[in-house]
Amino acid sequence: MNSFSTIRREWFSNLRGDILSGMVVALALIPEAIGFSVIAGVDPKVGLYASVVIACVIAFTGGRTAMISAATAATAVLMGGLVREYGIQYLFAATILMGVFQILAALLKLGLLMRFVSQSVMTGFVNALAVLIFMAQWPELVNVPTATYGLIALGLAIIYLLPRFTRAVPSPLVAIIVVTLVAFLFKIDVRTVAHLGELPSTLPSFGLPDVPWTWETLRILLPVSLPLAAVGLLESMLTAQILDDMTDTPSNKNRECAGQGLANMASALFGGMGGCAMIGQSVINVSSGARGRLSTLVAGSFLLVLLVAMQDLLAIVPVAALTAVMIMVSINTFSWRSILRLRSNPWPSSVVMLATVATVFATHDLAKGVLVGVLLSGVFFAGKVARLSRVTSSLSEDGRTRTYRVEGQIFFASASTFAESIDLQEDLDRIVIDVHAAHFWDISAISALDRVVLKARARGRVVDVVGLNAASSTMVERFGEHDKDGTVSAPVH
Repeated sequence: MNSFSTIRREWFSNLRGDILSGMVVALALIPEAIGFSVIAGVDPKVGLYASVVIACVIAFTGGRTAMISAATAATAVLMGGLVREYGIQYLFAATILMGVFQILAALLKLGLLMRFVSQSVMTGFVNALAVLIFMAQWPELVNVPTATYGLIALGLAIIYLLPRFTRAVPSPLVAIIVVTLVAFLFKIDVRTVAHLGELPSTLPSFGLPDVPWTWETLRILLPVSLPLAAVGLLESMLTAQILDDMTDTPSNKNRECAGQGLANMASALFGGMGGCAMIGQSVINVSSGARGRLSTLVAGSFLLVLLVAMQDLLAIVPVAALTAVMIMVSINTFSWRSILRLRSNPWPSSVVMLATVATVFATHDLAKGVLVGVLLSGVFFAGKVARLSRVTSSLSEDGRTRTYRVEGQIFFASASTFAESIDLQEDLDRIVIDVHAAHFWDISAISALDRVVLKARARGRVVDVVGLNAASSTMVERFGEHDKDGTVSAPVH
């Protein structure tokens, strides 16, 4: 019963919203898929077939409802070298291996690594992506007929004004239809979908990649497949997290890893390139009212219908209509509030956000931006925790014994500070290191404790370490050197 209710909720609880939103997304996928095919150095049909297959498969296998996956720029930029040097069949093989790695990531539960991505990194990610989406529309905004600007303005007006009167139909879908009718009826000479590239007119066919299945082939594929899998999962996990926040619903990150793997393998078997979740199209989907898996399936299947059965109608859709939709996406995706909070947020958070954005701008690689953001977050966090440790001391009445009281977390970032707080030059008979209020986390901390104790003993001091908790005591027993003579006190329980 529980399984039946889950299927009903994920597939049939929002029929109209999911179907109409999926139709909008199908149209928005076309220029993206063709553009990403060009980036990868393949025929436009490779990106379009990939978008169809990936969207249809991920609708069943993914871990986040209403999320759209298809051919993307993040993966396309990694494919060009392989295609130029070895041909498209090797790209298909690399995409299958990419899927295998993503399924392995699911089995290893690597989706849980999302917990290490801070809110500042997420904000930087969406802001950078919003600007990249807008910049991708720039060729459609410069050196174009004046009528193009009018059509884009009409599309944006419909998108933002129609919801004030009715939400029965997604405003982006109405905008695309109205702009297309205006351009067609008034015979306005502007770029259309037909100008983007040759559209496929047949169904994708099944087939294994025509490559030799040898160790040499594996050596060629690995340097491409591993980065493809990593970048695809990273962008998919971040997009899932964004939709979690937008819809206030959870997602299964590990299932999403496996679903991405299966979708990419299927894409390659039907002549498509690899892909991942698309934040722009996912935001369009959710903003248009989608909440279930049906929207993703409709996006993929309706795209196929458009390509095969309605190609003549699709060909007359002005690119200006799709540009208007993507400008709306960039505006809605950008976190405008984050600009206002730059001065009020803690400066490390602002630095992380700005560094993420700057890296993406410099490299046009979302994965590198997130990596820089995560590393900076880790550095700032380590520094913050390190400052929470403290060492104080007191001297005995006879002046021959000094007791150091250690408080806080001792790990790689605070270990050197702890060691430097112990004065080994002082003329003493005995040193007591009281760690009742401290915790030793790693071998860097144990190594620092070893250095202090062994150097003090070498200078003729008696050293006692007292108050180790159970976990710290276990670390000392396994990795420490100074306690081999049994002078360390029993752990505190």
